[in-house]
Amino acid sequence: MKIKQIINNCTKINHWLFSSQCLLCAANASTGKQLCQACFEALPWHTAQHCLQCGLLSNHPICGHCLKEPPDFDATHAALRYEFPLDALMQQYKYGSALQTAHLFAQLISTHHTMQHVDVIIPMPLHPQRLKERGFNQSLEIAKLLAKQFHVPLDFTSCTRTKYTPPQASLPLKERTKNIKGVFACSVNLAGKRIAIVDDVMTTGASLNELAKTLKKAGAAHVECWIVARTLPHQ
Repeated sequence: MKIKQIINNCTKINHWLFSSQCLLCAANASTGKQLCQACFEALPWHTAQHCLQCGLLSNHPICGHCLKEPPDFDATHAALRYEFPLDALMQQYKYGSALQTAHLFAQLISTHHTMQHVDVIIPMPLHPQRLKERGFNQSLEIAKLLAKQFHVPLDFTSCTRTKYTPPQASLPLKERTKNIKGVFACSVNLAGKRIAIVDDVMTTGASLNELAKTLKKAGAAHVECWIVARTLPHQ
């Protein structure tokens, strides 16, 4: 059984690495691409006017909520809106161990934005127990690729998640800030550094804000969020 499982796993890996089929429609995709051009262009790109700080829709560069209660992060760069078919791809990536999709998500982030200079890239940490359950940190896999592409140092050891809490997605929106409070720790001096936090999806922003707060306490001068998708309220 073990040999059969290994063979099956190898087959899946080879499919992800070498398949030229679009992940969404199975049409031919360009070499090295995971989506055909039509599906790539049809993705729910986050192109509507939005707040530069939190990423929510706004008619002004900074929305009223961020002006009234500024978050601890300074900017948000979201490539897509979190809706179909991106949500299905993300679920398959996180819970179906479709690790190769990290290349697509890194491509989406880098394609959609002209990134500003940062000194360090830090992926959203997972608690060791959660990492054991899932088998990998989905944010780290994306961050590795972005760090390599932009030639920016990657630090995935200095910031840790010290408390094991229920997944944010399992909680009502109002409880997420309380759930995440005080769960991160930073072991290095980040005085004057510009930091990019890499994460997959931003919903309320509670986790990103708590991590940004921790980084600011460690001396970071600027913290921005590089995320694949932003959840937007239904209009």
